[in-house]
Amino acid sequence: MTRPGSARAQPDGVLSRRSAAVKAARQLGKRAFRERARLFLAEGPQAVREALARPDVVTELFVTDQGRARHRELADRAAAAGLVVREVSSEVMTELAQTITPQGIVAVCRFIDVPLTALLARSPRLVAVLVSVRDPGNAGTVVRTADAAGADGVIFAAASVDPYNAKCVRSSAGSLFHLPVVADTPLPAVIAGLRAGGVQVLAADGSASQVLDGADSPDLARPTAWLFGNEAWGLPASLLVLADAAVAVPIYGQAESLNLAAAAAVCLYASARSSRGRP
Repeated sequence: MTRPGSARAQPDGVLSRRSAAVKAARQLGKRAFRERARLFLAEGPQAVREALARPDVVTELFVTDQGRARHRELADRAAAAGLVVREVSSEVMTELAQTITPQGIVAVCRFIDVPLTALLARSPRLVAVLVSVRDPGNAGTVVRTADAAGADGVIFAAASVDPYNAKCVRSSAGSLFHLPVVADTPLPAVIAGLRAGGVQVLAADGSASQVLDGADSPDLARPTAWLFGNEAWGLPASLLVLADAAVAVPIYGQAESLNLAAAAAVCLYASARSSRGRP
């Protein structure tokens, strides 16, 4: 029997929130600890499945009893790969997942970002560049959209959100593990590297005189990097001048503008169609 005020007894094999493994994983909710350990958390079956598909990315797995039953294939795959699979309570899982209704499975993953030089060595034809994008949900959605559009990479320029932020990882829906991601790189170095690699740099800007798919639209069949700015104020003039051209997404209805993720989808798919020879 447990005395009032004392910790509840844990079933055999179920880790409490005081265990060293759980404490270490919980710390990864903070960017400073992620960067120090070069580890991050991927929550939910989709993210875990894509992480396990890459060799040497996942270091351990946390599951609840229900999560193991629901996602047994993932737990078994992790165990077969020699990874430690740790069972935790639903309360601990809620803390790890940082969601109200976690899906019962979380992977601890190694950082997977690559240097800018590694991305450029692949001769990219389509790249998304996030400039001072602070909202992790938007950033993760752009990663997912870039993946769907067949982009060759996503660059998080300095002052953008951490790509390993829990909400960013969730919003990418596993796409974070599909394409090269460059993190925390100064924008001037990004643009210089892209231009040296023969990639034109276009800025998505709602007030630009050039309009996407208009008569003066740039040649999107060329290798292209799109700059996407902050959700609230877009790209300031000091950064717009660094691009080869600024391009607006046309608004045919009465909407004042498109949000960042929607504008990114339009621009990236326009480039994808052109590079594949489609009108």
